[in-house]
Amino acid sequence: MTSQATGSRGLGRSSLVMAAGTAVSRLGGLVRNMVMVAIIGSTGLVADAFDVANKLPNVLFAILAGGMLNAILVPQIVRAFQARNAQERLDKLLTLSGVGILALTAVLTGASSIIVWVYTDGWTEEQLALGTIFAFWCIPQLFFYGLYTLLGQVLNAREQFGPYMWAPVANNIISIIGFGLFWVIYGSAPEGGIDELGSWDTPRTILLAGTATLGIASQALVLLVPLMRSGFVWRFRLGFRGIGLRSAGSVVGWTFAAVVLEQLGVLYLTRVASGAGAENAVTGELANAAAGNAAYTQALMIYLLPHSLVTVSIATALFTGLSKAAANGETDTVRSDLSLGLRTVGVFTVFATAVFTVLAAPLTALIVPTAGSEGTGAIAPVLVALSLGLVPLGAMVLMKWVYFAYEDGRGVFWITVPATVALVLGLIAAQVWLPRENWVTAAGASFALANWVTCVLRTRGLRKMLDGRMDGRRVLVLHSSALLAGLVAAGAGWSLYQWIGGFEALDFDGGVGGTFLSGLWISAVCGLAMLFVYVALLKLFRVRELDTLLVPIRRRLGR
Repeated sequence: MTSQATGSRGLGRSSLVMAAGTAVSRLGGLVRNMVMVAIIGSTGLVADAFDVANKLPNVLFAILAGGMLNAILVPQIVRAFQARNAQERLDKLLTLSGVGILALTAVLTGASSIIVWVYTDGWTEEQLALGTIFAFWCIPQLFFYGLYTLLGQVLNAREQFGPYMWAPVANNIISIIGFGLFWVIYGSAPEGGIDELGSWDTPRTILLAGTATLGIASQALVLLVPLMRSGFVWRFRLGFRGIGLRSAGSVVGWTFAAVVLEQLGVLYLTRVASGAGAENAVTGELANAAAGNAAYTQALMIYLLPHSLVTVSIATALFTGLSKAAANGETDTVRSDLSLGLRTVGVFTVFATAVFTVLAAPLTALIVPTAGSEGTGAIAPVLVALSLGLVPLGAMVLMKWVYFAYEDGRGVFWITVPATVALVLGLIAAQVWLPRENWVTAAGASFALANWVTCVLRTRGLRKMLDGRMDGRRVLVLHSSALLAGLVAAGAGWSLYQWIGGFEALDFDGGVGGTFLSGLWISAVCGLAMLFVYVALLKLFRVRELDTLLVPIRRRLGR
């Protein structure tokens, strides 16, 4: 039995465990999102204000902590477990990171008004005030995102992958209860969202934003249970000596710079989307399916579902082994694992791209049935544009983690420069040449373009890093076969979708239930037809990577 075959089965088993947890948490997240959209809408001034405020902790975590933690924490934790003074090193790593994130959270919460002003464009003073209050309650999520990452990476290093993927279930339960309570007390949002800010009071703000933050806190704190059960103890211990940060200093600097640059592009995108949403609310053009930043977030959430279900699970299962192989100088192992990951992810992301491109509207109706006809019409075109970048997204995430395994932050930074330039130029072109109602769709296309630029440049960089070879031929042949199968499947799905009736077949007049059921059966019928064509063609082309995804699932179903 070859090591490659053994690795494929091991990857499949580990990925399936994590994908199961991710699937359950994502399902709960969809219900959470459905309730949230019901109470504030997917368009309108309140939805856009809360979207910016609730997005800020994620953005700030990526800028101020996420990049450094990903660049340093996993490699250093892997080394710490192999060190003689493992407990001391881990205690210091976790304590320094936790204290740093807590201090940053306190400072940034106090600067809520400035941050909201920077991330928006064209908002009235009343909407800025509401966004600032939301942000004051939401930014503390930053600390709990950091704690979740810290504890989760310790669990992953101990090869306890499940809890990290299952923890978001706690967030979903708390959020569904809180948002559901809001729905019972205050009712649902009207079609087109809430634009009358004078009717929005403090109790609504606290219940909405407080629920969001409490959910993230529970997601982090629940990870303490499996850690304590496994016998791991985290002692508060300050100190820099002997934890490996000196060797990682250059990685931190370059990685921090790359994350800042990347988020500057996201900042400009958010300003463009918020400006489009504010103008449409003022002019009353929402009936023309115009989108703002809240609609973009809904499309992004749907777009990231396949990425989080499959790509992240595979990457997480591979990364600990990649870090160990890179630390030991085992280039062949790194190359083999990366190739396996790229080919396995490619089988899935090509099909997901075809499905999102053809079935954007019914999938939106299925996943966000509370958005209604106007919301679905605003979200679906953005989802189509974003989906064009799904294939490179899966590849570039896997490749980025190889850069981190080799502690090459400089390479990550210089690749981020042209990618961010491509994103910003796409947004500027949209503002110059397109009507305002198309800006957010163009933002999705610009995001996809930036993904492709990143993927191409990281491929070139890794080829040099891995001694001039990256198993490129096998990866390219797999993606070519999958692309051909995906195009044929997309054609079959589109024909069937149009025969059914297309967008007009969605039952928006039947309320949330009618919208959900019509989105469900249309997505199921067309999606299954596309899946049958796609899998049949992959079998015809003898794409063996398909088994990495299917064999573990078949075994579980057989049991």
